[in-house]
This record gives sequence, C-alpha cells and structure tokens, in this order.
Amino acid sequence: MQKIDYRQHGLRVFLAYFKPHWKLFALDLVCAVGISVIDLVFPILSRGAMQKLLPNRLFATFFLFTAIMLLSYLIKGALYYVITVVGHGVGVLVEADMRRDAFTHLQDLSFSFYDRNRTAVLLSRITNDLFDITELAHHGPENLIICTLTLVGALGVMFFIRWELALVLLVILPLCLLFTIHQRRKMKRSSIELRKKTAEINAAIESGISGIRTAKAFSNESEELEKFDRGNNVFKTAKRGYYASMGLFNSGMEFSTGAMQVVVIGVGGLLIMQGRMDYIDLVTFTLYVSAFLSPLRKLIMFMEQYTQGSAGFTRFLEIMRTEPEIRDAPNARTLENVRGEIRYENVSFRYNESGYVLKNIDLTIRPGESFALVGPSGGGKTTLCHLLPRFYDVTEGSVRVDGNDVRDLTQDSLRRAIGILQQDVFMFAGTVRENIRYGRPDATDEQVVRAAMRAEIHDEIMAMPDGYDTYIGERGVMLSGGQKQRISIARVFLKDPPILILDEATSALDSVTERKIQKSLEELSRGRTNIVIAHRLSTIRNADRIAVVEGERIVEQGSHAELMAQNGAYAALQRAQTLAE
Repeated sequence: MQKIDYRQHGLRVFLAYFKPHWKLFALDLVCAVGISVIDLVFPILSRGAMQKLLPNRLFATFFLFTAIMLLSYLIKGALYYVITVVGHGVGVLVEADMRRDAFTHLQDLSFSFYDRNRTAVLLSRITNDLFDITELAHHGPENLIICTLTLVGALGVMFFIRWELALVLLVILPLCLLFTIHQRRKMKRSSIELRKKTAEINAAIESGISGIRTAKAFSNESEELEKFDRGNNVFKTAKRGYYASMGLFNSGMEFSTGAMQVVVIGVGGLLIMQGRMDYIDLVTFTLYVSAFLSPLRKLIMFMEQYTQGSAGFTRFLEIMRTEPEIRDAPNARTLENVRGEIRYENVSFRYNESGYVLKNIDLTIRPGESFALVGPSGGGKTTLCHLLPRFYDVTEGSVRVDGNDVRDLTQDSLRRAIGILQQDVFMFAGTVRENIRYGRPDATDEQVVRAAMRAEIHDEIMAMPDGYDTYIGERGVMLSGGQKQRISIARVFLKDPPILILDEATSALDSVTERKIQKSLEELSRGRTNIVIAHRLSTIRNADRIAVVEGERIVEQGSHAELMAQNGAYAALQRAQTLAE
C-alpha cells in the first residue's frame, strides 16, 4: 500500500492514485492518442484526395484511400471500446483505493471526530462522493489528451491551410476559455454545496429509518416526514442552483461553438469571392472546424463530470487531511505482562473549550481490585473510564497503567489489555458466531463456544434456528436485551483482557435478567482489575472500593460499610434508591 502525503497539492494526490495502475492507465492514454491522430489525419488526407486524385482521374487510388480511411475508423471504434472498458476499470480501481484509504483513515480518527460528525454524512462521503471520482478518474486524463491533441493539431493544420481563418478562430477561442473558467468555478461552488445538502438528506433518511420503531411508538411519523421534507426542500434548492449554473455554462458554450462555424463560413465565403481561397480548402477547413469543435463539446460534457468529481475529491481531501487527535508517540512502547495497576495523577479533562468535566482527580486502583464508580448522571464517571484506553487524552495530569503513562504506550497494546462492557451493546449485522468472534478474530469455533458457555448464553444460542450461524439482524434486532448483553460478555471472555470496565452494563435490563447476567459478570471479573460504573447500587456492594463522583471530583471513597458509616454522599444515594424501590 503506497503512502500518500495528503498535504500536498490536490492534483498530485489525485495522480498518486494512478501510480499502482500505471500500465492500464498508459494503455488508456495510448488509445486516446490514437483516436486524436485519426481525427486529425482524415481531413488533410481528404483534401489531398480531392485536389489530386479526383482531378487526375486516379479512381482506383481514391477508392483504396476510402477503404483505408474506413479501416482507420474501424480501428478508432476499437480504440474507443478499449478506453471505455480499460478507462472505466482504472476509474473503479482508483475509487476503490480511495475508499479503502478513507475507511482506514476513519478508523484512525479519534472519538472527538465522531462526536462532531454524523454517521450518514460520513457514509455519503465515502460512497456518493467517491463514485463521481470514478467518472473523473476515467474521463479526465483521456479527455484531456484527446481534446488537447485535437485542438492543437487542428489549429495548426488550419493555420497551414488558411491562416486568416485560423486567426479568426484564435481570437474567439480565448473568450470561450475565459467564460469556461469563470463558469466552472461557479459550478464547483454549487456542486460542493449540493454535496453537503445531499449528505444532510442522507443523514435525515438514515436517522428516520434507524429510529422508525421510536417514531411509531410515539405516533410521530408525521413529524419525521416534516423533518425529511425540510431537508428535501433544501436539497431541491441546492440542486436548482447547481443546474442553473450548468445551464448557463452549456448555453454559453453552445453559442460559442455555433458562432465559430458561422464566422468560418462567412469569412471563408469572403475569401472565395476575393479569389484567395477555393472550395476544396473551405470544405477541408470546415472539416477541421468540426474536428476542432468536437473536443470543445466533449469538454462541455466533461465539465459536469469534472465539477462533480472535483467537488467529491475536495470533500475526500477534507477527511484525509483531518489529523487524529489521539496518536501513538514516536517512541511508543508495547504494554506487556499487564498486572492491572491503574493510577490517575492530578487528572483534569474537558471537551474542547467547554467547562471541566473532571478536575484534579487522584486515584489508584490496585491490580485485581474491584473498583466501583457511582454518582449522579453527567458527573464524569464514563469520561473517567474513557481516559484509560485513550478514547480521549487528559487535559492535565496523567493516567498510568502499571506505572506507564498511557500516552507512551501503543494504542493497540493498551486497548487489547482492556475489555469494555457498556449499557448500549452494539451488535454487528451478521451471525452470532461472528459477533462473539469480534472479541478475537483468530479464535477457533471451539474457543467461541467455550466463551459463550462461560457467558451462559450457549444453550440459548443452540435453541436458535441456525445455532451459532443464526443471523441476528441489524444491530442485533432479533435478540433480546439480555441475549445481546451476554453475547457481548462472551466477546470479552474471548478477548480475555487483564483490565475490565463495566459501564452500567446491566442498567437497561430488568431485575430478573440482571440477576441471571450478574453470575456471568462475576465469572468474567474474577482475576482481573475491574472498574464498575453502577446505576443500581445493590450490584456493587461487594466491590473492594467504591468512589462517589460528583461535581467534577471524587468526593469520597471506601468500602460499602465504610461509606455507609460516614453517612455522606454514598449513604444519601443508598437511601434515595431504597425509597425509590
């Protein structure tokens, strides 16, 4: 896989994607040159045939010439077939490489990037935007070759035939080019705006479909339709603006090309009247004007593809030039032989420039200790846990694992040492086996089954229609909440990390299901360093230590008995929850 510097000029980045496919690309360009040569040779040879072969009654040679030219156009047709198949093939390869690089880069970006960007908008960027780049990658180089060679060659021959007529075209051409450049810039701005609105409408569709159950539950289908209509109307406005720019461009170009032909006929007729030109030269010149205008018309058609493709490429570069906020240090070490000691040393954290979420946290968790975090929602419990695997970096202070600052460790080795179970379990669209194996992709089927048995989900899996090969639907929609949670527990069993974070892992479950899963969690927690964020305080009474997080700080910590004896914040939480039950 080649390494590309996305900070360099966009054209250099674009051309870099052709490098791995240069042989196919070269074949495409050679065919394009062949097409241009055939287009340029036909009029001048026709002129010679009319001036010499027909007047001298060399009919056999004339028909031989006709046959050769017919053969050349047969070759031209074959060349067009090659550039259509090979050229599009190169475009697809370039698009696939860009999509691979974009997806790989998205994997490297930090949590904060996804906090700011909607999933459907990112999806649009690596699907719709890159699709248009395929057309640009295919038609761009070959059209530039064909059009440049044909325009320059035709203009040169026209100067040779009748320089006065060629000079007239040369005066009109810059005006046409200036109009093209000006209008192309307007089209590109309109196209970029259209891309943004398309991504937004895609996001609205994705949100509406993903939340369809909630919408139906609240009978809010009409509200969802109104939101969609608002986005769709914005999209229609952006589309109309783009087509208005394109319409002005097309009409201007059609007028310019038509005016060239009229001017040639008019000036050519004047030269014939003056005896300075014959009819054969005017016919030949007219053929070259057609050869000259053909690439101009092709450029008109190509301009829309270029505008859309370059707009998509601009948005592609925006993603590729986004730097991950969390990076491995140049000399990052691999975390090995993990004991599981965790220390937060004077840790403070805030998102962007907003207020602090955590302030001056000092905390040590011993290897193998079960440590619970409790407190009101939004107090910073989850954020405190997210700093450990470096989903975010501390604003001040440091987080250490076995004495190593997590910023000095490779992210891969650090995160392999940490297992996370969350309240909102994510299931991938696929089979039960694939979802459990996500904990360790190289695990055998036997290891997957063993993990499921330890998570006490094996019997339920075997009762499913296809056992471990049962398809569970998008986001595991065909599973119950308890089944999803235990499959996620099986994942972590398979991963077998020395450090475990349980982020309100059972708070979304009913009490009966929670009690069933609690046995699996106790088995999973044994022999590991555990950090437990608890909603139901009854689930963490046996924790070695409990800390209450409130108002950006840890206000008290100790065992259940010690905290109850202090009669402080923890005891107040216990009393409030007991009353609620």
